Amino acid sequence: MKNNKLILASSILLALAGCGSNTNQMTSVDAPQKNDEWYKAAQQKIEQAKANKPIDKRAKNVILFVGDGMSIGTITASRIFEGQRKGMTGEEYKLNMETLPYVALSKTYNTDAQTPDSAGTASAMVSGVKTKQGIISIDDNVHRGFCNTAKGHEVKTAWEMAAEKGMSVGVVSTARITHATPATTYAHSADRDWENDSTMPNIAKNQGCVDIAQQLVSFDEGNGLQVVFGGGRREFLPTTVTDPEGKTGKRKDGRNLIQEWEQRYPEGQYVYDKKGFDQLNSDTKRAFGLFESSHMKYEADRGNDEPSIAEMTSKAIDILSKNKDGYILMVEAGRIDHAHHDTNAYRAFADTVAFDEAIKAAMDKTNQEDTLIIVTADHAHTMIMNGYSDRGNPILGLSKKNGQYNKDEFGKRYTTISYGNGVNAVNGARENPTQEQVLSPDYHQQALVKFASETHSGEDVAIFARGPEAYLFQGAVEQNYIFHVINEALDLTK
Repeated sequence: MKNNKLILASSILLALAGCGSNTNQMTSVDAPQKNDEWYKAAQQKIEQAKANKPIDKRAKNVILFVGDGMSIGTITASRIFEGQRKGMTGEEYKLNMETLPYVALSKTYNTDAQTPDSAGTASAMVSGVKTKQGIISIDDNVHRGFCNTAKGHEVKTAWEMAAEKGMSVGVVSTARITHATPATTYAHSADRDWENDSTMPNIAKNQGCVDIAQQLVSFDEGNGLQVVFGGGRREFLPTTVTDPEGKTGKRKDGRNLIQEWEQRYPEGQYVYDKKGFDQLNSDTKRAFGLFESSHMKYEADRGNDEPSIAEMTSKAIDILSKNKDGYILMVEAGRIDHAHHDTNAYRAFADTVAFDEAIKAAMDKTNQEDTLIIVTADHAHTMIMNGYSDRGNPILGLSKKNGQYNKDEFGKRYTTISYGNGVNAVNGARENPTQEQVLSPDYHQQALVKFASETHSGEDVAIFARGPEAYLFQGAVEQNYIFHVINEALDLTK
């Protein structure tokens, strides 16, 4: 009897153990959609993601790409825009920046503004602290336009720190090189508008503040700026000088800062057009290129007289990479922002695609094992996509569904792209645009609120990254966090 009880107990334990074993075995379920192209593409993407491992070590180089005004909506629309130019429906296309493995969101507000400007946002990215609107690399304890409040509150930027460590430093922009975003890398100013001496009040000059152009030429950390490419020639020339393209300078102090730069750096090469740019070669140690009196041309209007942003990026990397101690470079697509301010989506998208080609050039020229590439924007814009259009409908065209124009409650046609405010708003009945009108590169999309210039918006922007410490971009971060990832990668601070 006792043996029978032992046998029964053993049988129960084995049965329970068997039940437990069965519950731990996952049953595979057949997915009838497994041969669908979307399903298979996603499975391949999963395998790619699994194979991607964080690179947790010091970087040799850092490139910060800033698409000025490049909202997430701008990225989406530009993706479709370029895909359609390549003969696709567009939505399935992928920009180069979208292939970078690490992605986060950046919160762009300034310390005094829900909707930010480029000066405060770029200052945050290069210095590690947020500040007010209109301020160039000075902390929050400053009052815009008051020189005396800036003294003692200047922040040291990653570009200054890198130069002090012996790295090469550079800045590239399609805007004036003294404009807000590029200026934050090398200058400190209580007002972003102080690009040359004539824009400064006398009290600021008397208190010792210096205009932004002068600060660029006198940048003396480390070995100075090795590469400067952009627009803004007028900020460096006196009013008595006419440049080679027939434009006069803006400076009233009589100083020709281009000549001063050439005297300071006899080994450097100053260029002002595509011909001079193309002559920069493997022997070039330092380059200063100012390709327009003001901003450089939109990509859609650029001829053979000035280089593209991709060409400037590629050349900058060639020059900077000669330094065995590495380099840090900012590349700004400044005119995405200007096209949005003008509610001209065509030029905003064309400049975004040109910016994406510059990113591709950098990806091809660098090794992700030693170069951290960060792609982001300083702020967004009020551009939106709307209207339930069919897939493949021209992104700049009128909204269509099943081949028919979509119409509003008043029976009027509308475009997929529109703006919250801007120049093409009306006081009264909205126009009823034609397809021919809206597909013109010069068309200004309709807007809700009438302004002479469309405004920024306050939503988050994207961050894409690859390379050493890129994995630190996670979730939604404050914009000044970007500096801290750069610092982590380059080990700049003590």
